[in-house]
Amino acid sequence: MPRENFNDLLAFLAVARERSFTKAAAKLGVSQSALSHTVRGLEERLGLRLLTRTTRSVSPTEAGERVLTNVGHRFDEIESELQALSELRDKPAGTIRITATDYAADTILCPRLAKFMPRYPDIKVEVTVDYGLTDIVSQRYDAGVRNGEQVSKGMIAVRIGPDMRMAVVGTPSYFAKRPPPRKPQDLTDHNCINLRLPTYGGLYAWEFQRGSRQLNVRVDGQLIFNGTFQMLNAALDGLGLAYVPEDLVQPHEARGRLRRVLEEWCPPFPGCHLYYPSRRQNSPAFSLLVEALRFRL
Repeated sequence: MPRENFNDLLAFLAVARERSFTKAAAKLGVSQSALSHTVRGLEERLGLRLLTRTTRSVSPTEAGERVLTNVGHRFDEIESELQALSELRDKPAGTIRITATDYAADTILCPRLAKFMPRYPDIKVEVTVDYGLTDIVSQRYDAGVRNGEQVSKGMIAVRIGPDMRMAVVGTPSYFAKRPPPRKPQDLTDHNCINLRLPTYGGLYAWEFQRGSRQLNVRVDGQLIFNGTFQMLNAALDGLGLAYVPEDLVQPHEARGRLRRVLEEWCPPFPGCHLYYPSRRQNSPAFSLLVEALRFRL
């Protein structure tokens, strides 16, 4: 294949990974029509259809899957090696992409990045807020942030936050109208604020444990959000009960704005970890960021 076709391959890989011309075009910084023209040109030169297009979706054909599987990772390796060359510069440089929840981004990443970024002006960090269990390899993230028990096998996990506890909270005005729950099962009689998990399209089941007994309760209510801070604000407005990290609740509880219930059912669990593939070759910029984020007592 002529070398000028490499850019066409990269265009195809972007569409195949995103399963969308619109998302791929936004990521590449080109128009959707130009991207579609590029991919069609590649298909014509190969004499093969690489993508199946419908009005609602885009997916690789058998030939497209073969290109995605056997060729895509080679471009990733080349890109990784080129980024590693930054160690030959006087200053570490490069772009690092991280996926995290809004809670981790606001309470852990941003405060530490505020100290890290001014020291390394040639390093760029892109943080994508996402509650889905994103495949960081296929989506080409350098790292992700999850709670310790959620980190997949084959990943290196670095603790970046302390142990966490969850809290079920509501306002005094809410509890003036309804008796507080005494056990997790009582939540089914309350107006609870739900969290949507995009990975499976379902609602998060509130997790409880007391001793060896574990319960997952699927609650119901009028409000559903896909972010922690929106749920907390809704609870502060008296719109229902929220299940949110304890450290976000404590300032409001101290001022009497929120009341906590079922505390004995919310034990500590492993906090936020930065995770990344064990086989990746880390650039100096990435290694510096990992150390800056590492949790220290």
